[in-house]
Amino acid sequence: MFFMLPFLPFLAIYIAAAVLPAAILLRYIYRTDTVEKEPAGLLLLLLVMGVVAALCSGILEMLGETVLNALVDPGSPVYTILLAFLVVALVEEGTKFILLKKCTWYHPAFNYRFDGIVYAVFVSLGFAAFENIQYIFHYGLSVALPRALLAIPGHMSFAVCMGLFYGRAKLCEAYSYRRGMRRNLLTGYLIAVFLHGFYDTCAMIGTPMSTVVFLVFIVLMYLGVFRLLKRESASDVPV
Repeated sequence: MFFMLPFLPFLAIYIAAAVLPAAILLRYIYRTDTVEKEPAGLLLLLLVMGVVAALCSGILEMLGETVLNALVDPGSPVYTILLAFLVVALVEEGTKFILLKKCTWYHPAFNYRFDGIVYAVFVSLGFAAFENIQYIFHYGLSVALPRALLAIPGHMSFAVCMGLFYGRAKLCEAYSYRRGMRRNLLTGYLIAVFLHGFYDTCAMIGTPMSTVVFLVFIVLMYLGVFRLLKRESASDVPV
């Protein structure tokens, strides 16, 4: 056990580099929820569910990639697009959504529309922090900064869009508008899948043109998401 002691500072640095970006964004989202703060126990549970979603996604993505490899040439652009949208984005946003709904839909604390965004972001950043730990321990600190600027806020952005419609779906349920509830749940999930899939497609193609498109997409998405957060927080309503 004592032979591990010299490595503890390096271990702490790696974990801090992996988790700190998510922690900063979690604090920002928590502070943006100005009407009524959510229970700490529920938020902690959602972070854990994000880790569970990451573990489940890893297994499902391996299965999906195996099937895709048998059907499509891995060297083709079509393969990259299908992998990004139908394997990575569909699975990762799907596991997040299922666990989000299971833990929060009937929870008594879900009593304001903006809560949907808070819950979705906590699940997603739990996912992102766990994924980031894996990346940094595998590739080293060289990936910490780009992932802090791109991957972590990217996951938050997908979640904000999902949570926006998740909160609206809850509001529809409160007014017994079942059709609107289902439509909003599906819309939030599909928008998150589209944004995630487009993000991954541009990142995986890796050409100069796709890199330019990726950077423009990132800037526009971040600007839109932070404006959306301010608007939704200021106009929050009870459900």
